[in-house]
Amino acid sequence: MSNYHIKHLEEYWQVYRKSVRHPEHFWEEIAEEHFVWRKRWDKVLEWDFDTPIVKWFQGGQLNITENCLDRHLATRGNQTALLFEPNDPNSPAEHISYSELHQRVCKMANVLKSKGVQKGDRICIYLPMIPELAVAVLACARIGAVHSVVFAGFSSTALATRIQDCDCRMVICSDGSYRGEKILDLKSIVDQALEECPEVSTVLVVQRTLQDIAMVQDRDFYMADLLEKSSADCPIEIMEAEDPLFILYTSGSTGKPKGMLHTTAGYMVYTAYTFKNVFQYRDGDVYWCTADIGWITGHSYIVYGPLCNGATSVMFEGVPSYPDFGRFWEIVQKHKVSQFYTAPTAIRALAKENVDYVNSYDLSSLKVLGTVGEPINEEAWHWYNENVGKKNSPIADTWFQTETGGIMISPIPYSTPTIPTFATLPLPGVQLALMDHEREEIKGNQVHGKLCIKFPWPSMARTIYGDHDRYRETYFSAYDQMYFTGDGAMRDAVGYYRITGRVDDVIIVSGHNIGTAPVEDAINEHPAVAESAIVGYPHDVKGNALYAYITLKESGEDRNHDNLRKEINELIRSRIGPIAKMDKIQFTQGLPKTRSGKIMRRILRKIAHDESNQLGDISTLLNPEVVESIIKGAMI
Repeated sequence: MSNYHIKHLEEYWQVYRKSVRHPEHFWEEIAEEHFVWRKRWDKVLEWDFDTPIVKWFQGGQLNITENCLDRHLATRGNQTALLFEPNDPNSPAEHISYSELHQRVCKMANVLKSKGVQKGDRICIYLPMIPELAVAVLACARIGAVHSVVFAGFSSTALATRIQDCDCRMVICSDGSYRGEKILDLKSIVDQALEECPEVSTVLVVQRTLQDIAMVQDRDFYMADLLEKSSADCPIEIMEAEDPLFILYTSGSTGKPKGMLHTTAGYMVYTAYTFKNVFQYRDGDVYWCTADIGWITGHSYIVYGPLCNGATSVMFEGVPSYPDFGRFWEIVQKHKVSQFYTAPTAIRALAKENVDYVNSYDLSSLKVLGTVGEPINEEAWHWYNENVGKKNSPIADTWFQTETGGIMISPIPYSTPTIPTFATLPLPGVQLALMDHEREEIKGNQVHGKLCIKFPWPSMARTIYGDHDRYRETYFSAYDQMYFTGDGAMRDAVGYYRITGRVDDVIIVSGHNIGTAPVEDAINEHPAVAESAIVGYPHDVKGNALYAYITLKESGEDRNHDNLRKEINELIRSRIGPIAKMDKIQFTQGLPKTRSGKIMRRILRKIAHDESNQLGDISTLLNPEVVESIIKGAMI
């Protein structure tokens, strides 16, 4: 796939202009040149955003695992496909070659078939970050089953909701998991969830922690026993281009989780193309994305995108703080990682620690750094650039969503000049629009609006499983023939994009639109501040006033809080203007976050509005315990 690479900014613009002038031809050319098809498509694209309907490569037939595995066996069978780094730093890493991964996927696929799984069946996967998680995902895809991965940290209630919503009849789980110093019991969570899901007839259990667990007769089976008897020969199921590949749930700001349905061919083409360009992967590189496969980042940029490119992809079971805060950098040195992709939340947490944790390791193998999950603030960007990248590794500040399937806006490393906090330019094939309050597109630069996409791209979700009306209403009803991302963005003088946060995080104060992201960036510049989140709350005069929840670094805890409030507001006034000053500042032990590290401003908004009794289920949060302390603090 050598001609995949975009190498210079001038080349980017040539490719981009071609991709938007003739998008169907652009994607057709990529699909033809870089993938194995069992039957060529009859029609490249059919679409209508009003309905909405999007179909790519109709009539084409393929199997994504043939592109991830089989076609690599002759040329790179002995190359490491998955490099598993376990939680325990004293345990050896596991190098799984393409040949071995192919065998393991085939054996697990045959296990699924032996339990009656057929094409189109939905399979719930509730596994920690161990090789069996990637194997299970690929085994489902090999036989045409639709995988629904649920992050193995969600509560039994969240798990049950997702099983019920897509009518899963099988769950693949483990006895437990390791997370730092903790051993977590996962099987009991599954058992509790299945009390609400009598339709689940089969549970396959991977033994990871070897703890005692309850096994239900005729329902629960140890995976190892079944794999031992299973053949390593499993022919692919021929899939239509638009056949479902997976369902992945995203919480959204309100209502029940949305099961985003992604299909086969377009998702494969887009994730493979964006992986190659955003990370500039070349043969011999070792690529590491620290996300969990339970999120879209893990689906697209740990499993499918890298493996379609014949890459070596690291899977990490542990946490960045165990056994100490140098663990990430120890792994980079140990495996000579070339591309490192992580979340701003992790960067900020590590930046709070002694920089010796970074400087103790040789990071000279790094060529590209990436961030994902939320816009990265300027202070964290500079820390990452200077201490991890040593100002030699460009940072790809990527923006995408569960719904988009793949990265939509990002610098091309070594091609796109970067600016802190800017995701910069749309990737080829991505046609962006900024919309105003009158539902008109805003032309020109140095503007701010609601971020939309006006032409389909191959990896976009096709529907919300079982609720196409909700899909249309959520993403396509706000603007005519446009996909509405739900995010606000600004476009600067040279056309670079900066994501300013969810539109519901744009607060109108005295008639002025205040985006939360720039205000939070200003607050986070204060040396005592570790993290902040801004919400609006009703004000008799202004309409809305601003409420800041701020977590301090340890060094700032003994400061005078009244003086600290004044300093923070002065910083906001100097960086943004007096209109953005806080009416309320509450110092907190932490901020409520999803498991992927996103701050749940919906919860903070409810507390600010004195609606703490309407928070809903908070069990899926990374840290539900902080919510109670925030509620108590708000009452003082």
